[in-house]
Amino acid sequence: MLEELCARWLPGGRREGEEWKCGDLAGNPGRSCSVNLRTGKWADFAEGPSGGDVISLAAAIFNLSQGEAARRIADMLGIDLGGRHV
Repeated sequence: MLEELCARWLPGGRREGEEWKCGDLAGNPGRSCSVNLRTGKWADFAEGPSGGDVISLAAAIFNLSQGEAARRIADMLGIDLGGRHV
């Protein structure tokens, strides 16, 4: 599932072994940014930001708070949070 999200969010990238490699968090081609497809840990080695999960990745890509990123991912996956705030 994480590979599909990376392909959608970082379209200029590609899978290399257990990582999704792209140029930056805008999804440009290159190899300076990587996402571990098993753990969700990611880093943009050219610009400096990094994180430990898919929520922090979405927050960085879309300039959202962690809570808003979690809500949007839940919505995208069809998960009903039942009015709970993340």
